[in-house]
Amino acid sequence: MTRRSLAIPLAAAALIGAGPAAPVPTLEYAFTATVAVAPAVELGTVDGGRKRFIAITGGTINGPLLNGSVLPGGGDWQTILPGGLTRVEARYFLEADDGAVIEVTNPGVRTGSAEVIERLAKGEDVDPSAYYFRTTPRFDVAPGKHEWLRRHAFVARGIRRPDKVQIDFYVVR
Repeated sequence: MTRRSLAIPLAAAALIGAGPAAPVPTLEYAFTATVAVAPAVELGTVDGGRKRFIAITGGTINGPLLNGSVLPGGGDWQTILPGGLTRVEARYFLEADDGAVIEVTNPGVRTGSAEVIERLAKGEDVDPSAYYFRTTPRFDVAPGKHEWLRRHAFVARGIRRPDKVQIDFYVVR
């Protein structure tokens, strides 16, 4: 390597410094949504992935930052790919205890062994430690008390049960 070719990586390292330029983000538990779901509607294999739709039939939300219900309607569009990867895209509405309606768009991934993913697709109860299920929710809500949902980034962890999904939402601080 020449002296010139070393200069670029060394200069970049100097700019980056020894650690993060800002405080490391933390997570704050916000609430849990327990979402009741209908049996899956199977579309079949499209572009190499098994396409499904799971309708949302209701549910509850409870936690230190938000309480209320999951409104019926909306659903989860899934593509199960070979090798144990499932892409999810859920869209639905929450209703806070004060009556505010909150739109949720929740894309993410669920991964595990092909056997575990198939058991989940069949609606079997699977130990949550056997798979990874994470999402990056976004919220839309009218100005007011719940506008904080629009003004923060979130991550969520999902647990799939035979007739419901439990989603723990965390604010990224």
